[in-house]
Amino acid sequence: MTITTKAAPPSISTGIEGLDSILGGGLTPYRTYLVEGEPGTGKTTTGLQFLAEGARHGESVAYITLAETAEELEAVAESHGLNLDGIHVHEVLPSEDLLKAEQQYTMFHPSEVEMANTTQLILSVIEERKPTRVVLDSLSELQLLADTPLRYRRQVLALKQFFSRRNCTVMLLDDRTAAAADLQVRSIAHAVIQLEQTVKDYGAERRRVRVIKYRGRNFVGGFHDYNILRGGIAVHPRLVAASSRGIRQRVQLRSDLPALDAMLGGGLEEGTSTLIVGPPGTGKSSLAAQFVAAANKRGQHAAMFLFEESTSNLLNRTDGLGLPLRQWADQGVLTIQQVDPAELSPGQFAAAACRAADAGAKVIVIDSLNGYLNAVPDERFLTTHLHELLTYLGQRGIVTLLVGVQQGMLGGNMSSALDASYIADNILMLRYFEDEGEVKQAISVFKKRGSLHERTIRAFSMSARGIQVGGPLKGFRGILTGVPVPTAPPAVNADS
Repeated sequence: MTITTKAAPPSISTGIEGLDSILGGGLTPYRTYLVEGEPGTGKTTTGLQFLAEGARHGESVAYITLAETAEELEAVAESHGLNLDGIHVHEVLPSEDLLKAEQQYTMFHPSEVEMANTTQLILSVIEERKPTRVVLDSLSELQLLADTPLRYRRQVLALKQFFSRRNCTVMLLDDRTAAAADLQVRSIAHAVIQLEQTVKDYGAERRRVRVIKYRGRNFVGGFHDYNILRGGIAVHPRLVAASSRGIRQRVQLRSDLPALDAMLGGGLEEGTSTLIVGPPGTGKSSLAAQFVAAANKRGQHAAMFLFEESTSNLLNRTDGLGLPLRQWADQGVLTIQQVDPAELSPGQFAAAACRAADAGAKVIVIDSLNGYLNAVPDERFLTTHLHELLTYLGQRGIVTLLVGVQQGMLGGNMSSALDASYIADNILMLRYFEDEGEVKQAISVFKKRGSLHERTIRAFSMSARGIQVGGPLKGFRGILTGVPVPTAPPAVNADS
């Protein structure tokens, strides 16, 4: 029989959008791919999504299972809301007859008989169904049957050639439960996708995917967060801000508070990040809400991510300040997302922020950095994650507002758990100070990269009339210490 190999079409989708992005567009057709990971990492779900994508396009697809029954696969698909229509599931499982005493081999090693039978069943399915997409689950069964590394490698090589000559794109699943770790298939496969999960001291498991190799294709290296949700796997590609860098003319976003805009040299430039920092209760979140309300009033969309405060508390508080955030939220101009800290991963949060930007948000608020840090306390390079996110949003022309809570109430020794001052373009500082038996608030602009700004320290207050920024606090020194003292009046020259 003469077998002809068709020219490979463009890349095909895995059925997982984020994974396609990492892989540089998808999978090269008619190649063999290895998806490896320990039990529970989502290999079966990945294979089902891969086949479901092919079935949607009218392709003949087959799931060959060497461990699970078709009934178990249907239960997995149902739990994820996946449809198995169009997917041929073929069981290659040991017969119950093997339990009988007369079936125990004496003259031959089990691998010599069972491996041949298993291989023949796999080949017969391919010849009969002629699928274009195949998932083989799992390689651990073949490795155990092969008995020796040489026999295992030769068996996988033979399967690879068989599939390739029949124009099949194959996904081999390996649960890594064989007796010893084996790199044989990694060297044979066209690409290797590794799934892993880690368990934190508190909260849900964190899952990550990495492309170990992909011949002839540029891919996004490193670890990428993913979640197993209703509907399948959702991959959140790691942000690479360098791929979105460009030069654009910046327009200023005003706060609609004339005194504050004057301090900022006209407002906040598009594409910049601003850190609003201060002790608890100084009005940081309210000030961020002021910028959001001003943007909504001009018809610009905004998004707020709340790590600590509930949506209800935010809307009730802004109602008391006369800021109509509730109205803008009802009209769809403002989206408010309350983040569950125990379920968060950096990649998942970055994906949510990018989706808000894609939906048209021009202002994004992260409230607060302390909540973000507490949500992912075990993550290394958290500041690098944040820097990439801010740079990416900046290149999209987004005004990003970060709320940072400092420890302490008065004095100059206040500190923050996460120092984001060096990555923020602008810094607004709020402070308490004591004056005539009353605790008052002050605001100042400590850093502004986009334009010139005032160096003054102004009065800051909140009431039912809204947020008020007053004039410069002259006649004092030591306001930032929290206990200012009046400055002496200038001496009068007696000769004048």
